[in-house]
Amino acid sequence: MSSRNRIIVMAGFLAGCLMLGSLASSQSSQGQSGQQPAATSKDQKPADSGSTLAIPTAQPPVSPEEDAAAKAFQAMPNADLPKKIAAGEDFLAKYPESRYRSPVYSALTMAYLQTGNTAKGFEMGDKEVALKPDDVQILAILSQTITRSMNAGTPEPAKQLAKAETYAKRAIELTPSLPKPEGMADQTFIVAKNETLTMAHSGLGLAYLRQGKYNEAIPEFEQSVKIDPNPTPEQTNLYLLGLANQKASHFDQAAVVFGKCAAMAGQLQGPCKTAVDEAKKQSSTQLSAPK
Repeated sequence: MSSRNRIIVMAGFLAGCLMLGSLASSQSSQGQSGQQPAATSKDQKPADSGSTLAIPTAQPPVSPEEDAAAKAFQAMPNADLPKKIAAGEDFLAKYPESRYRSPVYSALTMAYLQTGNTAKGFEMGDKEVALKPDDVQILAILSQTITRSMNAGTPEPAKQLAKAETYAKRAIELTPSLPKPEGMADQTFIVAKNETLTMAHSGLGLAYLRQGKYNEAIPEFEQSVKIDPNPTPEQTNLYLLGLANQKASHFDQAAVVFGKCAAMAGQLQGPCKTAVDEAKKQSSTQLSAPK
């Protein structure tokens, strides 16, 4: 699955009230009930969490206009992302201190990244993390996207890599212990967590790779490939794993990984085929480092 499609999947989880990173804070705001409120009734109001938009009972009511606007935004499909972005921005302009900012920030982060506007995606994502530091899906998505979108013109690259590393490590730390929300199928929950961890490990691996920490990058990419819940791992992660092994002078292993990448259809098939030959040549002409 491509990174773009992975973000689309995550956007689907968000739209379906499965924003995992907000589960703990959502449950805490409901008087420690330990249960996720159902969001099936049309009369139910939106929540102050990234997973639903229903109002926690412990909080005072909001204005009918704000409540209606939050429900309308929640109901908007992702088919027309520019329209959804405009609606989200309009909501935040009208209600800058709304308790519903978190799910709106999360949705806008996804939407902006899907449309290729990484600057706005990062802006909204950072606002979400500042508001809800435990939003693991946004942490994971940002860590992967920040590291993959960097180029020679990226301002303050060291600062960006440090942020991506911090976000990834936090997502990796928190995701395994997330409680399963009431009513969610076990397999759906496992897939959502593994999607999150796949991105977080990939983001951390690339942060290390860009810093020249090749031996530290390798296990992160290996874990990303291993835990990927899709039938085949993302080709980009295989390429990066091969590259990390090659940079660490593990040429034989690099050739094996590049070979798996080359066997997959996709934009990196050609580069991976070339990399296989290069790694094999290096293995026969250069001293390989011990694993």
